[in-house]
Amino acid sequence: MRRGFTLIELMVVMAVIALLVTIVAPRYLTQTDRAREAVLRGNLKETRDAIDKFYTDRGRYPVDLRELVDARYLKMLPIDPITGRNDRWTLTGPPSPSGAPAPAAAGQTAAVYDVHSSAPGNGLDGTAFNSW
Repeated sequence: MRRGFTLIELMVVMAVIALLVTIVAPRYLTQTDRAREAVLRGNLKETRDAIDKFYTDRGRYPVDLRELVDARYLKMLPIDPITGRNDRWTLTGPPSPSGAPAPAAAGQTAAVYDVHSSAPGNGLDGTAFNSW
């Protein structure tokens, strides 16, 4: 007598597995997105804190993020988990006398007052990544 599974039994098992995967996969993907966003918010908070400490200690803002690393306010340049890069941050200079923040132009030496993600798109809460 042969022992084994019939084709119907195998198809039922595969259908149950497929059903479970369709239930679990969206939750898993949402959790990884939430984790990336949490890391991004944490990296932004730590970098902004380092900028503030640098300003408090030295009376001026850093020229770039690399200066924060060289002065040991950060161990390394933070990585934007959405873009996967550490060299694509959007840097803004200190507010001008009119009160509007001055964006740091590429290639121009300007002080770093704030940092934002340069990732396109929106987070799970609907706000743009570059507004965080």
